[in-house]
Amino acid sequence: MAKTERVGGAARSWAVWLVLLAAAGAFALTMGVRQTMGLFLSALNTSTGLGVGSISLAFALGQLWWGLTQPFAGAVADRIGTGRVILLGVVLVAVGTFITPLMTTTAGLVLAIGILAAGGAGMAGPSVLMAASARLVPPHKRGLATGIVNAGGSFGQFAMAPIAIGLTAAVGWASAMQWLGVLVLLALPAVFILRGNANALAAQAAAASGQKALSARQAIAHALATPSYRYLAAGFLVCGFHVAFLATHLPGVIAACGLAPEFGGWSLALIGLFNIVGSLAMGWAVGRWRMKSLLSLLYATRAIAVLAFLLAPKTGPVVLVFAAVMGVTFLSTVPPTVGLVAKMFGTANMAMLFGIVMLAHQVGGFFGAYLGGSVFQATGSYDWVWYIDIVLALGAALVNLPIREARLARPAPAGA
Repeated sequence: MAKTERVGGAARSWAVWLVLLAAAGAFALTMGVRQTMGLFLSALNTSTGLGVGSISLAFALGQLWWGLTQPFAGAVADRIGTGRVILLGVVLVAVGTFITPLMTTTAGLVLAIGILAAGGAGMAGPSVLMAASARLVPPHKRGLATGIVNAGGSFGQFAMAPIAIGLTAAVGWASAMQWLGVLVLLALPAVFILRGNANALAAQAAAASGQKALSARQAIAHALATPSYRYLAAGFLVCGFHVAFLATHLPGVIAACGLAPEFGGWSLALIGLFNIVGSLAMGWAVGRWRMKSLLSLLYATRAIAVLAFLLAPKTGPVVLVFAAVMGVTFLSTVPPTVGLVAKMFGTANMAMLFGIVMLAHQVGGFFGAYLGGSVFQATGSYDWVWYIDIVLALGAALVNLPIREARLARPAPAGA
């Protein structure tokens, strides 16, 4: 009997790790390719002659579209299955990335970068992948699970940046982008491992308790009527501004400091590397400390780090240390944010509800990517964007403090 229990426990443990490997691996590939696109901004500008502002618009619309797709992708995944949504998303990322070097107009870049690649990354992105992980792992491991999946996206950024640099040196920027598009297809095995949907399980649980499951509309109305959910989304909007500005324009910031282009690539890689540390640490911290306090700490740390960077001399070591600090806080906001959504509303409709929070994140991302290019084109400097970033980060640190960390009362479904 004891031996059977040990075998069963080992099998469950292996199943959990397989789920996490699939989700983290898929996120590593889609996030890694997407976050290295900023390395090609200068080459795209030289090749097309469209100007940094126009190309930044394509990146900014991609930030917005990546967010817009996630609530809908989450709702579809909750109902018809995660695997099908991931399949479509991976294919779209591959196609959009592959055709980007062939585009010579702003509209073409918007289609390739802003719609196909960004939309696909949203479908095979954090709301779908983390909700699948939360559904497939035991409740007491959800905090660590989201940290591991989030670290996967960070590892993808860390690994893909030097790969992109090496491919560019070997075969040129255009072929390098196309090879990155092909590499995304390595995420396809996750389609089979993460299949299934949350609403089927929720319906079974509701039937067992004699309750009806909430519809998508009822779940959204319940969430939007909750002040804590709105505070969480407001803070995450600021996170999107910061992350998109860094991902799109940090190589340009470094070039404006007069440093070699290699510092841009290695800075993005360091952000990815140290975000692995931040994500795993935050996944461990979730459940040990209040999640709203962790979020406030992260946002305040960003504001202090940006201010210190503005005051420091712009040398290579300073830039790399700044990138490392930014990496620790980069997407480590995700585990406590996912944890708060799950704690407030449960796992039913979680992909959709976290997707709405991600939409707020990407609204901020739109402004971070677009203002970065527009302000630089107008003033020749990124300083004003940094000032805005500091103010927003301090605001995000404050807005998370009133959040109530508690499971909310479930509204009665219509017809109950």
